[in-house]
Amino acid sequence: MTVQRSPRFAQFTRPDDVTASLRKELTDCWEDVANAGGAVLATEFPPLPVSTQDVAPVVDGLVGTLHPGRGRLLVATVGGSLAGWLVLRREPHPLGAHCGTVNHVQTHPRFRGLGIGAGLMHRVHDIARDEMGLERLQLSTRGGVGLEDFYRKVGWEEVGRWPGALRIAPGDDRDAILMSLVL
Repeated sequence: MTVQRSPRFAQFTRPDDVTASLRKELTDCWEDVANAGGAVLATEFPPLPVSTQDVAPVVDGLVGTLHPGRGRLLVATVGGSLAGWLVLRREPHPLGAHCGTVNHVQTHPRFRGLGIGAGLMHRVHDIARDEMGLERLQLSTRGGVGLEDFYRKVGWEEVGRWPGALRIAPGDDRDAILMSLVL
């Protein structure tokens, strides 16, 4: 029996399209990524470690904002298991409606090194441009873990920093790195 190792991508544009099983997988992934030191934390989370009870309501909130024109969930699976995911949102203000924001980019620790993150970033580029009509994407990442190098490799450009804007723990302040991608 051959195990499928190439990622498959699916997007969800409505809350009702996200099954309870997928919500659980998203929650488990986020919990594992955060507790493994991943850069994906939410302001709604308590200090690490986080639990399912901390993460599940935040996942439910994200899923609740899905809408074909304003917010989409993109997931990658490998062999039927969730390998990574992200959220794409259109800027709601009319002056920025041609722009989108990418948030919560995650690759499950079990699937690191397989190109899941790069695949998600290439796919979100196409969805944003071809399906949502966006012209520019932005994201913010945490300094000190090398993620800006990953984003540069997939075409993003650093456009600014907020020094010390993110307090991970007492005495551990990191830069918020602002990235942009013209579509």
